[in-house]
Amino acid sequence: MSELIISKKNEVYLRVKTEPHISHELSDQFTFDVEGAKYMPQYRNKWWDGKIRLFNIQTGELYIGLLDKLLRFCDDHGYKYKFEENKYYGHPIDLNQMISYEGVRDYMTHISVHKPREYQIQAVYDALKCNRRLIVSPTGSGKSLMIYSVVRYYVEKGKDTLIIVPTTSLVEQMYKDFADYGWDVGSYCHKIYGGRERETKNQVIITTWQSIYKLEKKYFDRFEVVVGDEAHLFKSKSLVSIMTKLYDAKYRFGFTGTLDGSQTHKWILEGLFGPSYSTIKTKELIKEKHLSDLDVKIIALKHKPRLFDSYQEEIRYLCESPQRNRFIKNLTLVQKGNTLVLFTRVETHGEPLFDMINNSVKGNRKVFFVYGGVETEDREEIRRITEDETDAIIVASYGTFSTGINIKNLHNVIFASPSKSRVRNLQSIGRVLRKSENKTKATLFDIADDITFNKRRNYTLNHLVERIKIYKEEKFNYEVINVALSQ
Repeated sequence: MSELIISKKNEVYLRVKTEPHISHELSDQFTFDVEGAKYMPQYRNKWWDGKIRLFNIQTGELYIGLLDKLLRFCDDHGYKYKFEENKYYGHPIDLNQMISYEGVRDYMTHISVHKPREYQIQAVYDALKCNRRLIVSPTGSGKSLMIYSVVRYYVEKGKDTLIIVPTTSLVEQMYKDFADYGWDVGSYCHKIYGGRERETKNQVIITTWQSIYKLEKKYFDRFEVVVGDEAHLFKSKSLVSIMTKLYDAKYRFGFTGTLDGSQTHKWILEGLFGPSYSTIKTKELIKEKHLSDLDVKIIALKHKPRLFDSYQEEIRYLCESPQRNRFIKNLTLVQKGNTLVLFTRVETHGEPLFDMINNSVKGNRKVFFVYGGVETEDREEIRRITEDETDAIIVASYGTFSTGINIKNLHNVIFASPSKSRVRNLQSIGRVLRKSENKTKATLFDIADDITFNKRRNYTLNHLVERIKIYKEEKFNYEVINVALSQ
């Protein structure tokens, strides 16, 4: 029987000492092929083999969040293991904390003007008890209340906390949500984005990752707690860099509405934050009336058959198609209630769509255009105005409005650009699911394009197949409506 000695190097990495042949087995166990690697320049130029290795044979390092998978490896292979403490970072497994479910319920009820739901209490209890967690909870499930509860708990323990979000709009929204729950945010929280001061004595910093990822490690030394909102984005190199600079952040919590379904993605995130925990499904939230009912209408536009040499050529054709854009314009204008039109490319698609819609509206109907170049304050103002409107239209890029933005009074979403990304599609659907006083029903219009040539399906029609799989998995009501485009 062989033996592994497991210790903490710091709050980021474990250190595993073992025999060489076991190290190679561990390397194989924690090595993954990267999806789409064959299309990347590094792979094509043979600078990289297209794999991610989470265990370092030379140093014996492995993300602490993968400890449960390391122990499962040992059990499956019949290897003995023991833990070795050190005076700086202690035992690799934290002893059970004196936290009770009832205590967490009482605490969450006490600190918020909103009554917590049972699944929210369970998620916060699990997070606080385990110190590290990747909480997977769908849009509209109240992630911000869970984050708030975790942050408040550690603030009262005197610990400095770093909250990382992907966009400036989400910095403002998180700050506002904390205030809405009843906290004196001005005394405890500091916002960083767009050149704002990075130094503060406040215990809680809410920041975009873009504002801090280039900072030296010493900036991160004060933080014992890190919270990653929209954690599915943390597989990027810049965000991994931030997480690995937080050597002394013992308490790590990632929150996300969805993962992309790949094992590589999940294990990286679990390594950075801790084992994943799922709270509730979107369909259950709809059933319990926490979210609006949803109808998915897939509109399959039939084009004249055509063969494309590449995906990019097809996308250019779709963006520039006057018949397609005219159809989207007309579809948008006939909708009742507030409508969000999501696009991918700003200059070649978003701007023309906005101009067509804006030049065709009747009366005082408001039409907004949102993309990366729109200032955060203006985006927030658009969001606020829309909450008070009954028939506004927002033409927005996926990058600005598909993730995290909270507009309760949104009735329709139109996917004007095709995508097969599970994360992007579910996040985008989440924009329309939130309930409001005058809204209990929502509609998603999924614009698809059939340009089949001699029985050969076009690229984006294959993407539709992937989206339908998502609708089936999530048990959404959907129908396919075939429409012949006038040529």
